[in-house]
Amino acid sequence: MQKNTLFLTTLLVANSAVAADLEIKITNLTHGLHYTPILVAAHSAEHRLFQSGTAATLALQKMAEGGDIDELVGIVASIGGNSLVNPAKGLLAPGAEASGMLVTTGNNRFLSVTAMLLPTNDGFVGLNSWAIPTEKGTYTVMLNAYDAGTEANDELVKEGSGATNVRGIPAAPGGKAGTGGTGVTLEEFNKTVHIHRGSLGDDNLTGGKSDLDNRVHRWLNPVARMTVTVK
Repeated sequence: MQKNTLFLTTLLVANSAVAADLEIKITNLTHGLHYTPILVAAHSAEHRLFQSGTAATLALQKMAEGGDIDELVGIVASIGGNSLVNPAKGLLAPGAEASGMLVTTGNNRFLSVTAMLLPTNDGFVGLNSWAIPTEKGTYTVMLNAYDAGTEANDELVKEGSGATNVRGIPAAPGGKAGTGGTGVTLEEFNKTVHIHRGSLGDDNLTGGKSDLDNRVHRWLNPVARMTVTVK
C-alpha cells in the first residue's frame, strides 16, 4: 500500500510539472528598431524554431526577411506546441512592451521567441529553447538579435514592397531612413543562423553606403527583455 501511495504521489508531481500558466511580457530595448509580429512558442525538448550554426528553414527565412510568422505558427501547432501569437497586435515600437498569457500543455517545457527586426535585412530577435522554471515566480531573460544568414546585409530599404523574401529591407518604420545608398555588402558569407553583428548605417540620408541612419538605427545586443511569470 505504501509503494502504491508513493507511486501515485510521484506521478501527480510529474504531471503537475509539465503544464504551466505563463504571463509573458516582452520589452523592445532598442533606440530605433521595431519588431514585426512576435511569436512565443512552448514546445518539447526535441523541437526548435531555430538553431545557431545551422541553415535557416524556409519558415524562419520568411519571418526574418519579411516578418511573416504564419508558417512558424503552423509548425508549432503541428508538433503539439503552444503559441502566443502577435501580443503587440502589430509592430512593437522602440521602448514599448507587449504582454499576454500562454498556457503550456504536455511536455512543452521550453520557450522560444522570434520576431523580425525592422529595419534589417534578415535580423530577428530570438530565444532558443529556454527551460520553463517549475517553481512559481517571475523570471527575466535578455534576448539577443540573430542573423538568419539568408540575405546580404546591404542595408538598403525597399519601402512599400511589403513582400517576404525580397532582397533588401522591406520597410523602415518611423520614417528615419535615407535613400540612394550603394549597399554595405553584396554577399552574406556566414549562411547559417548566427548572432547579428548589428547595423552600420551612416549620416548621409541621400547617398552613402547605407540607407540607415547611424544616429537612429545602430544597436547592440541584447535587444529585448522578456519577463516570464509562472503562475
